Amino acid sequence: MNGTSTMMDFLEEPLPGVGTYEDFNTIDWVREKSRDRDRHREITSRSKESTWALIHSVSDAFSGWLLMLLIGLLAGSLAGLIDISAHWMTDLKEGVCLAGFWFNHEHCCWKSHTTFTDRDQCLEWRSWSQLILGHGEGAFAYILNYFMYVIWALLFSLLAVLLVKGFAPYACGSGIPEIKTILSGFIIRGYLGKWTLIIKTITLVLAVSSGLSLGKEGPLVHVACCCGNILCHLFTKYRKNEAKRREVLSAAAAAGVSVAFGAPIGGVLFSLEEVSYYFPLKTLWRSFFAALVAAFTLRSINPFGNSRLVLFYVEFHMPWHLLELVPFILLGIFGGLWGAFFIRSNIAWCRRRKTTKLGRYPVLEVLVVTAITALLAFPNEYTRMSTSELISELFNDCGILDSSKLCEYVNDFNSTKGDDLPDRAAGPGVYTAMWQLALALIMKVFITIFTFGMKVPSGLFIPSMAVGAIAGRLLGVAVEQLAFYHHDWAIFSGWCSPGADSITPALGGVVQGCPHALLAGGVTRMTVSLVVIMFELTGGLEYIVPLMAAAMTSKWVADAIGREGIYDAHIRLNGYPFLEAKEEFSHKTLAMDVMRPRRSDPPLTIITQDSMTVEDVETIINETTYSGYPVVVSRESQRLVGFVLRRDLIISIENARKKQDGIVSTSVIYFTDHSPPLPPSSPSMLKLRSILDLSPFTVTDQTPMEIVVDIFRKLGLRQCLVTHNGKLLGIITKKDVLKHIAQLANQDPDSILFN
Repeated sequence: MNGTSTMMDFLEEPLPGVGTYEDFNTIDWVREKSRDRDRHREITSRSKESTWALIHSVSDAFSGWLLMLLIGLLAGSLAGLIDISAHWMTDLKEGVCLAGFWFNHEHCCWKSHTTFTDRDQCLEWRSWSQLILGHGEGAFAYILNYFMYVIWALLFSLLAVLLVKGFAPYACGSGIPEIKTILSGFIIRGYLGKWTLIIKTITLVLAVSSGLSLGKEGPLVHVACCCGNILCHLFTKYRKNEAKRREVLSAAAAAGVSVAFGAPIGGVLFSLEEVSYYFPLKTLWRSFFAALVAAFTLRSINPFGNSRLVLFYVEFHMPWHLLELVPFILLGIFGGLWGAFFIRSNIAWCRRRKTTKLGRYPVLEVLVVTAITALLAFPNEYTRMSTSELISELFNDCGILDSSKLCEYVNDFNSTKGDDLPDRAAGPGVYTAMWQLALALIMKVFITIFTFGMKVPSGLFIPSMAVGAIAGRLLGVAVEQLAFYHHDWAIFSGWCSPGADSITPALGGVVQGCPHALLAGGVTRMTVSLVVIMFELTGGLEYIVPLMAAAMTSKWVADAIGREGIYDAHIRLNGYPFLEAKEEFSHKTLAMDVMRPRRSDPPLTIITQDSMTVEDVETIINETTYSGYPVVVSRESQRLVGFVLRRDLIISIENARKKQDGIVSTSVIYFTDHSPPLPPSSPSMLKLRSILDLSPFTVTDQTPMEIVVDIFRKLGLRQCLVTHNGKLLGIITKKDVLKHIAQLANQDPDSILFN
């Protein structure tokens, strides 16, 4: 020690706040990982010392599975609550149950004693005109029902948008683009918080019930991730480590899809294929467990009363014919074209919303879109019903007792064998249903473009599936009737089973199982998880091969027109710092072309290891906005020692001034093991070696950028230092990489909004 100069090794104990991150910053995956490994090593070594330490070690290992169990239970319960409430409130627009206002239409009529001919009416359920006027017939009754439908729709959507605007602005949209960004290591505080969870759950029910062209699937992933994030706070291991928390969120996303579609395996694959950035094998098993528990919980609640996890389950076991691949592939092409058209139109509209006055009036926009949707939807029975019910109706394979318009075929009961209805001409009901469905298709296609991205929770899967299911049903009936009237054509003769007097084209799959998958595939560019979700949803294992062919066709067609899926397009529109792992970097640039400072810039801001005072460092912090600073041996040598984060410096200096005697503005800060020699009269020195990252990632100035981009993607780096012959030259941050990629793609590099 130098005479009277006392010196403490400050920060032997970690300070609260050191090693944490500010809002809108990227986490350092490498540092988080090494901290977790250190923690794990310490627990393992202590476990041999005492029984209590061994119990602590076992509970630490078990905590991940316990957390998955809790996430599954909570996500499943919330999904059941959302399903039941949305079902009831959707029916509330058309009428009310006299037996108990809390029953929806279907539950209300379960106890009803109706004859077979009156099976579509039940006395307990009253429409608004029957309740107010006493009768349900005539023009005035129709107008009153129409008026009540629009008023309820406007009321629900107004409540939803006001709650989002007032309490949780992050609860709007689908949430998947932001969750992808968060899982890639970005921090958006409050996005997965308790207020967002509460408001998203309530407003999702309101938005779905208002009849807007949106689904609840995307928002359910957001809800499940909120559950995961909130429950992480119960366990120190996950609360204090951002990288570990992201493993939990990946599993929570799988649980969200599991309850949205009743597809646990599809959920795990969705998390792996679409949202996760880092997905180790351990996370795969835990995702599987969380998805299983969530699906089991939802099945126990039984929200639809049919012992299924979804409203539109279908069982179809007829074998398919090779020629049927043609309509499947045609639907795949339609799906790809619609996907590309939807993404371009929706992004153009969202950009307009962002850059014009339109964005200032979210409440008005929601009300206008709801009013237009409700006014157009009510006259057509296929748009009046909820989208889930519409898909359920379209999935329906016509039996002999069906009263649906879609099943009004001309029956010849002499030729029928049992309940099997082979060749039948379409009756007037089918033709009416066809043009109503064609109108519904046009309306859904266009209204969804304006709905997705408004300030209410909105998913994209269900509207895409509806568009696909309508297209599939139209194509299915067209081919079926063609086969009926022209069964002598060579193309159809192969479909006849020998000895049968009928053409039985196995069109059920075209009509039901497949098309919506292709449309969702065209929009989101998912393939594997979508096919799995579709066969879990429809039980159509027979149709895996046509489904795969259709999903691939859809993806190829959509990729040929534009490379981005809808979620990636929204990430780019919002300027989130997301480094896409699927894109290839094919340009021949070097690290020196991208690093800062450039030739015209002022020199790099650095801190020396043992010659700067507290005042010098505070001046640097106040004059710059960088997230961290390289530490070098001296200004002359520029030899690199390590890297220190701005936030850690601020917290450590503030704490030292309060708690350590003799720390003043002229105190020297040093990052070495031993204090530098100073005169006896100098004030106490401040040792900050413990906050210094001694192994920052470095590349040389001649490193090709494709390798640098790969390093950033695979290791999840925040920054990388550039050296030349061992001397520090500059720094490349994740934002610099993103700007460089944007520049090479002829996009505006300043569109990367966040630090």
